[in-house]
Amino acid sequence: MPDIIHLLPDSVANQIAAGEVVQRPASVVKELVENAVDAGGTSIKIILKDAGKTLIQVIDNGSGMSETDARLAFERHATSKIIKADDLFAIQTMGFRGEALASIAAIAEVTLKTRRVEDEIGLSITINGSELTDQQPVSCPAGSNFSVRSLFFNVPARRKFLKSNTTELKNIIQEFQRMVLANPDTEFSLSHNDSEIYHLPATNIRQRIVHTFRKSINQNLIDLSVNTSIVKIKGYIGKPEFAKKTAGEQFFFVNKRYMRHPYFHHAVMQAYEKVLPPDSLPSYFIYLEVDPSSIDVNIHPTKTEIKFEDERSIYQILIATVREAMGRFNVTPSLDFNRENAIEIPALGRETSFKQPGIEVNPDFNPFQEEKKRMPGSVSSNLNKSNQLNWEKLYAGFEKESVPDIKPEDTTPADNSSSQATMNLENAGQTLNFIQIKNKYILTPVKSGLMVIDQKRAHERILFEKYLKTLEDHAGIAQQNLYPQTIDLDPADYMLLLEISDDLVRLGFDIRNFGINTVVIHGLPADLQKTNAVEVIETLLEEYKNSQTEPGKSARERVARSLSKASAIKYGMSLTREEMREIMDKLFACSNPNYSADGKPVLTILQLEDIEKNFK
Repeated sequence: MPDIIHLLPDSVANQIAAGEVVQRPASVVKELVENAVDAGGTSIKIILKDAGKTLIQVIDNGSGMSETDARLAFERHATSKIIKADDLFAIQTMGFRGEALASIAAIAEVTLKTRRVEDEIGLSITINGSELTDQQPVSCPAGSNFSVRSLFFNVPARRKFLKSNTTELKNIIQEFQRMVLANPDTEFSLSHNDSEIYHLPATNIRQRIVHTFRKSINQNLIDLSVNTSIVKIKGYIGKPEFAKKTAGEQFFFVNKRYMRHPYFHHAVMQAYEKVLPPDSLPSYFIYLEVDPSSIDVNIHPTKTEIKFEDERSIYQILIATVREAMGRFNVTPSLDFNRENAIEIPALGRETSFKQPGIEVNPDFNPFQEEKKRMPGSVSSNLNKSNQLNWEKLYAGFEKESVPDIKPEDTTPADNSSSQATMNLENAGQTLNFIQIKNKYILTPVKSGLMVIDQKRAHERILFEKYLKTLEDHAGIAQQNLYPQTIDLDPADYMLLLEISDDLVRLGFDIRNFGINTVVIHGLPADLQKTNAVEVIETLLEEYKNSQTEPGKSARERVARSLSKASAIKYGMSLTREEMREIMDKLFACSNPNYSADGKPVLTILQLEDIEKNFK
């Protein structure tokens, strides 16, 4: 029987490694920029074509490479960062595995132009699918210039699973944000299809955050700073009132490396406990500095998951630091001994005498004399008597808003099915009564009991089906704003808004691109109840981002659902009887009144027999 085990060719092994390291264009950008940072680049430029599918170019002014180093850099496990295994536990640079360039060159055409400062002439190398196709001297600036073309050209299955250009560009922007926030002292620029998205000068952390996202975030930031023997923490956290419902502005860094850390995220959320709106996430940009030997960065191919030696202690320090910062800025109650008006506590010497505290007693106090004042004939008793005689006046006028008489026999039998519920309401006719409870639920009697309807979810279902039909019919009508409103978005949200702009136009929005992450709202759908364009767009984008992780939903359906959630009535809104009737009529005209657009129940029926059991 012949031998069946054999060594894989280097090209195949590199393609397999690429599956772990290079998942999409954003992965290539991450690896190349990390190498540029490690090379000492103070200015890094990223140029993209077609969201990186056609071209990813990263140019730096770092140390550059010699001819030998440039050639070896594309070999597997070739690295300048480590020599022995112990070096893995003292890593202070980004890329160190020596797999990135080999993996990228295995699934793309890569050209490198590089020159060291001390060299007069540089070198150009082209590698196509792991094969060296060209090598020659070239005149070029000091540093390195990587050009990656036709990503996944020889792995069509991988290329087929790439998302739209807008989605892939959004992923690149997310990676870009992580890297620029980790290196605020480095100049960065990002261009896509000859249009500049970012140009970030070298600056401090706070200004880098503001330049990376938007100017308005500056008023949201609270300074964070603590220095202990275990960890040094600095950075910024967001005020609770600016929290969002979607993730996107939560960043942890350790030793200038971005990381994901659910355990530390939980610590931050614990610190915000009881001061955060429900289902919201605060912004935070937290930088940790620890001894490199106390962490392990080599537990994941992308090096974004990091193991700490003393996680539990850092967890407690993080909670205390965040709470102290919020207390300092009056977000939560706190003792603050650093204020100018703080109470001065004098220092006491050894000779200071102390007086034992005592209790002062009034020997002339007679409780029976106080009782006499409350006896009949006193002023207080006369007031009490007056109140007892005239108590009905307190309720004068309330009879106009008496609670409606709920009569189960006025309606027909019902169960939880939409068809039965619709029939019940149709047969009830004008005798139907409505009650709003806690400005959240609408109650109405049916023969089998009491129907309870969630007013917000009901309105969401009504609007969702209406917006879907509008999108299909292209029937949206815009109501022009008297004063157009300008919205400054962070680049990721800006790209997302451009992605769904065609559907928004069909719904009746008049949105015009103003450039540089800015749009101008000239009109809103004519039947939209909310008139605050900024609030509508920001809520719409948040809801749309929430729905992107759900499989099987079309972009058009997600847009309709997001707008319905952004524009539906909220909990806490008082409704008139006519408004409640309108919601009921429109809800049971929907194709599926039982569930909201995101699959949550809209109504339920409290059975009469279950109600009667509570009175036995």
